[in-house]
Amino acid sequence: QVQLVESGGGLVQSGGSLRLSCAASGRTFSYYTMGWFRQAPGQEREFVAGISRSGGSTWYADSVKGRFTISTDNAKNTVALQMNSLKPEDTAVYYCAQARGSGYSRYQYEYNYWGQGTQVTVSS
Repeated sequence: QVQLVESGGGLVQSGGSLRLSCAASGRTFSYYTMGWFRQAPGQEREFVAGISRSGGSTWYADSVKGRFTISTDNAKNTVALQMNSLKPEDTAVYYCAQARGSGYSRYQYEYNYWGQGTQVTVSS
C-alpha cells in the first residue's frame, strides 16, 4: 500500500514563500510520475504541478508557472513544491499524488494515490 504524507503548509503573507514536502512509501517511488494538486474552499481540486519519474520533465498550471517549482529526491522518496511570490488566491489544501504511470499526467483520474493534504493560507 502506498502512503503519501505532506508537510510544510502554514500561514504566510502575500509575496512570501513556503516549501511543501511529500514523503512516499510503499512502492518504488522513482517509477512513477508525481504531482501536486490543490483545492480551495467551494472549488474543485485542480492540478498544480507534475514531475516525471526521472525528474527530467516538469509541467505546471498556468496560474503558478514561474512562481512554483516541483522537484524530486528519488533517494529519499520525496517530492517537494517550492512556492514563491504567493498570492491570496493560492490559498487551498495542497495534495501530493502519485500517478498510475511514468508519463505526462495532469488529470486527477491519472493519479491513484493521494496524501491527506496540507493547508496553505496566504493573507493579503
